[in-house]
Amino acid sequence: MLQNKVPIIFIVAIISFLFSCEREELVLPDTRETSEQFEKYIVQDTTYTDEELSELLDEEWELISNEKKGFFTDISHMDITKENPKKVYVHYMPWFQNKSFDGYWGQHWTMNSQNPEIIDNEGKRQIASYYYPTIGPYSSNDPDLHEYHLLLMKLSGIDGVIFDWYGSKDLYDYGMIKKSTETFIHTLEDLGLTFSIMYEDRAAAHAVAQSLSSRTIEAAQEDFEYINEQYFSSPNYMKFNDKNMLFVFGPHYLTEESQWDQIFSILPPENKPDFLTLWAASDRVGLNASGEFLWVDKDHLLAHEHYYGTNLLQNKITVGSSYPGFKSFYQEGGWTEGINEWEINTDNGNTFVETLNYTHHEQSDFIQIITWNDFGEGTMIEPTLEFGFMYLQILQSYTGVEFTSNDLQIALDLYRARKKYDNNEKVTKYLNRTYKYIKLLKLKRANKLLVAINRFF
Repeated sequence: MLQNKVPIIFIVAIISFLFSCEREELVLPDTRETSEQFEKYIVQDTTYTDEELSELLDEEWELISNEKKGFFTDISHMDITKENPKKVYVHYMPWFQNKSFDGYWGQHWTMNSQNPEIIDNEGKRQIASYYYPTIGPYSSNDPDLHEYHLLLMKLSGIDGVIFDWYGSKDLYDYGMIKKSTETFIHTLEDLGLTFSIMYEDRAAAHAVAQSLSSRTIEAAQEDFEYINEQYFSSPNYMKFNDKNMLFVFGPHYLTEESQWDQIFSILPPENKPDFLTLWAASDRVGLNASGEFLWVDKDHLLAHEHYYGTNLLQNKITVGSSYPGFKSFYQEGGWTEGINEWEINTDNGNTFVETLNYTHHEQSDFIQIITWNDFGEGTMIEPTLEFGFMYLQILQSYTGVEFTSNDLQIALDLYRARKKYDNNEKVTKYLNRTYKYIKLLKLKRANKLLVAINRFF
C-alpha cells in the first residue's frame, strides 16, 4: 500500500523500477479482430507435457458431466483479500458498440472523423482515441467483455463500478447506455462487485427538448423512479454507511435546491440516497447533497489541494479522485462539445501514483478512479497497447492484493479464448470451468486449463 507519509517522488521511483522490470516480460497479444489473428493466437507454455494436459481435460470433462447431475455447486462471489481497507471504485463508460457484436461501430469509437474499418500495418483499427485497448475496440453489451473487465477489477483490488448513466429515456444513445449498464449487473453480482449510478442531469433537459417529458423536474423524477426500482433493489448496489450512493455529474441543468427537493420527494424516505455532486456544485443541490467528488482538471494537483481542503472544512463525504492523465481526442474527432485543449501527461505512470497518494487524505472516505475506459478523453486504466497492465499493477500495489500481472494475463487469455473458440460448444464448457477456477482463486489451475485448451483444440 502506498503510504501518505512517504514522499511521492520516492514511491514513484520504486514503482517505476518494479514495473519496468515486469513490463519487459509482458507480451501483449495481437489486437486484430480477425479470424487470422485468432488462428495465430497460442498461449506459449511448455511447462506441461501433452500427457499432463490431456489428463487434465479428461478430468475436467468428468467434472463438467457431474455438474449436470447436480453434484457440484458454484460459489456466489470472488473473495479477495486487500491489505488496504479503503474502498476503490472505477468510473465506467458503458457506451461502446462494435461491428462484430452489435452490427455497427458506435460513435464513441468513431466520433465524426474515424473509421474502425481502416486497419493499419500493425493491425490496429482507426478509432477515436490516442490509445488502443489491448483487446481492440469492443462492445459494452458483450458478456465476454463483462467477464474480462470485471475479473481484471477483482484481481486489482477494485470494489465496484460507478456507471456513467444518461437516464431512462430512449433518445440519442441514452437508451443503449441504460441497456448496456444493465447487461453488466449479473456478472457484477456473480463476482461480488458493487455498482452505483452517475446521473447526467442533461438527460432530463434533453428529454423535455424531445417532448418525452413535459418538465425537466418531471423527467428527472422519472429517471429517479427508474433508479429506485431497477438499481436500488440490487443487493450489490453501492452503499456508504448503509445508505445507497448516487452521483450526479454536475448538476448543470437542475441547479436549484427546490428542484432537487421535488425530485427526491418521489423516493420513499428510507431509500433517499447519499447524493454526491461534482466538486464545487453541492450548493446547487443544497441540503440534498451528502458530499462532492473531484474530476480531472487542468489545474491538476492544485485542484486536489483545494478540493481536499474545502471538504475538510465542510465535513462532507469526500471522494478520493485518481486518474492516469488526460488527453482528449474530441477536437481531432470532430466533436465540438466537450473539447479541452489542455493535457495532463501520464508521465510513465507517475501521474496515477501522485493522484493516488492524495486519496490518503484523512477525509477521503473512498476512491473513484477516473476512469476505467474513457478512451475519448484518455483517462482509461484498462489494459492498452501503450501501457499494458501498468496501471492495474500500480493499483494492485495500492490496494495490497496478492496478485500480479501474470494473474491479470489469465483474465486476458480467457477473453481471447472465448473469442477464438466462440462456436465450439465443448471448449465453451471448459472455459466456463476456467472462469469458476478464477473465481475460486485457483489461478494456476485456470492457467493450466487454458494452456490445455490452446494445445489440443
